[in-house]
Amino acid sequence: MKPRAICLAGPTASGKTALALAFAERHPVEIVSVDSALVYRAMDIGTAKPSAAERAAVPHHLIDLLDPAQPYSAARFVADANRLIDEIAARGRLPLLVGGTMLYFKALREGLDEMPGADPALRAQLDERGAREGWPALHAELARVDPASAERLAPQDAQRIQRALEVWLTSGRPLSAWQQRPRAPAPGLPLVALEPLSRAWLHGRIAARLDAMFEAGFVDEVRALRARADLHPGLPSMRCVGYRQAWQALDAGDLAPLREAALAATRQLAKRQLTWLRSMNPRESIAADAPDAAEKAIATLERLATAGAQA
Repeated sequence: MKPRAICLAGPTASGKTALALAFAERHPVEIVSVDSALVYRAMDIGTAKPSAAERAAVPHHLIDLLDPAQPYSAARFVADANRLIDEIAARGRLPLLVGGTMLYFKALREGLDEMPGADPALRAQLDERGAREGWPALHAELARVDPASAERLAPQDAQRIQRALEVWLTSGRPLSAWQQRPRAPAPGLPLVALEPLSRAWLHGRIAARLDAMFEAGFVDEVRALRARADLHPGLPSMRCVGYRQAWQALDAGDLAPLREAALAATRQLAKRQLTWLRSMNPRESIAADAPDAAEKAIATLERLATAGAQA
């Protein structure tokens, strides 16, 4: 069966972008970003956004889509991605979905749960409690009513803790219960997963990339965002890993702890991404830290891309 698109997922700094570009040198593809941070304009350095040269070499989509003051959701991603998959296929090219926002991959491949919608008043109450009590306290509360969700969330992950508590308080059902309905992935969307075997390997790459971001002017990028009157730390864009820590450091007037705080947060993000990824089946797993990882991954992508032609 010819795939509608191929999904290439992996934790941050696992080599997804380089692999996608290498594959694009051999096949007529267009890349659809599966990243909740890359949709925002003016957030280039801290998101490791593909360079202008890379985007000129291969068409990219769902990058620089919105202003940081605007929201984006999994539901909108699914609609955007499905539309783009059809448009790219109509041009005779292969849609290659690349990124690390596992919720978006899961929503696209398995569909969205019909769980309660947003409750602005309740969210405001939870935000006020988070500011007053600290998000770790609300994380502990979540652990009592929805231990499965709490286990996969960091104690400072305000946005997702807020949503999990919101679902529990409005429906009386844990978020994890809403997400447990087993569903077979939609056909035609095979998943190739970059899964490093060595935590040290991934941590080393995360640290190197973070240092390169600081060298490239990441703090100045956050300063410029922070100077805007319409942006604040509660927005999804400003809760992105790295941006949240930089904003807090600038608020405190002390940048000394920033590198370690951002490094710890990025490591936690990678851990959560891998947990999500390992629950997403079927998938074809590639050891991203193996010496021949790139060769194996490209061979796997080529096999999937030509499946229909060989049938």
